[in-house]
Amino acid sequence: MDKKQATQRIKELVGEINYHNYRYYVLDRPEISDEHYDALYRELVKLEKEFPEAVLVDSPTQRVGGKVKAGFKEVSHSKRRMSLDDVFSPKELQEFTERVTKLAGESPEYTCELKIDGLQMILAYSKGLLTQAATRGDGIVGEDVTHTVKTIRDIPLKLAKPVDVTISGEIYIEKAEFERINREQTKLGAEKYANPRNLAAGTVRQLDPRIASSRKLSSFFYDLSGDIEPASQVAIFNELTELHFKINPHFQLCKNLSEVKKFIEEWGGKRSKLPYATDGIVVKVNDIKLREKLGVTAKSPRWAAAYKFPAEQTETVVEDITVQVGRTGVLTPVAELRAVKLAGSTVRRATLHNEDEVRRKDIRVGDTVLVQKAGDVIPEVVKVIRHGQNSRPWVMPKKCPICGGPVERVEGEAAHHCVNKDCFVIRLRGIEHFISRDAFDMEGVGVKNMELFLQSGLIADAADLFGLEVNEISELERHGEKSAENIVKSIQGSKKIALDRFLYALGIRNIGKQTAIDLANHFHTLSKIKTTTVEQLMAVEGVAEVVATSIYDYFQDKNNLRLIERLLEAGVVVKNVQGVAGGKLSGKTFVLTGTLQNYSREEAGDLIRSLGGRVSSSVSRETDYVVAGENPGSKYAEAQKLGVAILPESEFKKLL
Repeated sequence: MDKKQATQRIKELVGEINYHNYRYYVLDRPEISDEHYDALYRELVKLEKEFPEAVLVDSPTQRVGGKVKAGFKEVSHSKRRMSLDDVFSPKELQEFTERVTKLAGESPEYTCELKIDGLQMILAYSKGLLTQAATRGDGIVGEDVTHTVKTIRDIPLKLAKPVDVTISGEIYIEKAEFERINREQTKLGAEKYANPRNLAAGTVRQLDPRIASSRKLSSFFYDLSGDIEPASQVAIFNELTELHFKINPHFQLCKNLSEVKKFIEEWGGKRSKLPYATDGIVVKVNDIKLREKLGVTAKSPRWAAAYKFPAEQTETVVEDITVQVGRTGVLTPVAELRAVKLAGSTVRRATLHNEDEVRRKDIRVGDTVLVQKAGDVIPEVVKVIRHGQNSRPWVMPKKCPICGGPVERVEGEAAHHCVNKDCFVIRLRGIEHFISRDAFDMEGVGVKNMELFLQSGLIADAADLFGLEVNEISELERHGEKSAENIVKSIQGSKKIALDRFLYALGIRNIGKQTAIDLANHFHTLSKIKTTTVEQLMAVEGVAEVVATSIYDYFQDKNNLRLIERLLEAGVVVKNVQGVAGGKLSGKTFVLTGTLQNYSREEAGDLIRSLGGRVSSSVSRETDYVVAGENPGSKYAEAQKLGVAILPESEFKKLL
């Protein structure tokens, strides 16, 4: 085959394969077998290798490119991408439609769409070819994620028309794929993902597109602008379909509020049966010209609202109440539930927090209870519906279920503790905490490794990790020489550590990340913290007497001091904090909420602290700024209520 023939055949194959991709991924109506499709794809790959100059930009082989070498490029949106106002009840929904009617001077038609729990994406096409994919970001500036979005099979690289358009929609991951990936995480001993939305967002923001390609991301699109100017939302859906985009088929044109309410009620009952997560219904004025008349507020369009579903609830039976032991020895009761489907997944367990919580709700073995997922993620027992026959109130065991050691409850606290410091689970959880991302961050060294090292006697505490050798680890089950080398390399590579992370890694009772940061910024060196008094500790903002006592008691314990000494002898270098009293953010308190596009929460907090500012976990009248990312939570509303300054991410960047 000569070049001319190959070029023609490549063009034919690209057209044919893209057509079948559309049939399979968008319409869900394939016309050919997988074997036939694979044969066409293999032929295309072979020809493109022989004639690389003939490769087309919309070839399906171009969906996975090379790894992005640096961070993400910023993308300034052509128009501000606004978030929707939430409504939580039929009354609030009615108030929304009454405002629309008053401003419009008429009662308009509405469209109702399922609110997909995903990541908003904005696509740019030039002459029908995909040129850029960007996240929403703070609505003004997003991130260029074209390299990963190209891997999503139901997004066309070339449109059915050669137009210049901008398309908006949601990238999401189906429940079944989410569960498959979490099963893989469990096999690897890695942390499971919290929910499908976080997984989808994290996948899109991978630097390596091969990771995104290995996960089955999907899309639904609902808006467009540019060369095509539809007159209504229904017309937008029709145009998107003609351009070969995937739209959610479960939308409806509603003539009045009554029809809107009926749609919401219908899908409130059916949404758990969908293969993807939804958290509400988006209600929009259908007519585009009327939308322009209604306009927007500072953050939201007046012509749309998101009706949020209440947490899904269901009944099940408490088959047992077991007890988990944490790294500080805290015993946590857990309800072992009769398996039940809830918000798209199977629920078998729910934390009961502490004995007081169990007593307050009077939860007993054999009870029929109402359960829900807090935030559609964490299962919790709402209340007891009825007690089981012969049920008795549950009490905390007097002995640790792991080591048999005594259990005590400190006066004034809700938690019970195993007081045996040699309890295997306490030691294991302590080392797990020590190696975690926010502490020594020993990447690739998992909990399964720690459990095996403890059981085999290779280590007794965290300091022993730094003395591990390759030949010792490689002799263990499922640990070859290469695996052992990687583990030792990761451990040795974590020896230089910031003071706040070191304090956090020690696992001092009542000390979280923020308190560790506050201590480091106040005292600057480990030696000063080791020799400080309770009164001096209480002078640190946010450190109450209980916390100060915990810190003081930790550094009075000779065993703890010996552990620190052994860590330093093993080569651990604790980096002191340089004074930042004169930083440009000195004296300012920040609260972070929502998903930031250009920084992780940790990165944003580190930047604030490096300039002398403080990061708090709650909003108060003393808060100077609330930095609001995408989908901000209750802290945003609290800031509005208290009149605290709210910074979108773009303004936060300017301030830095």
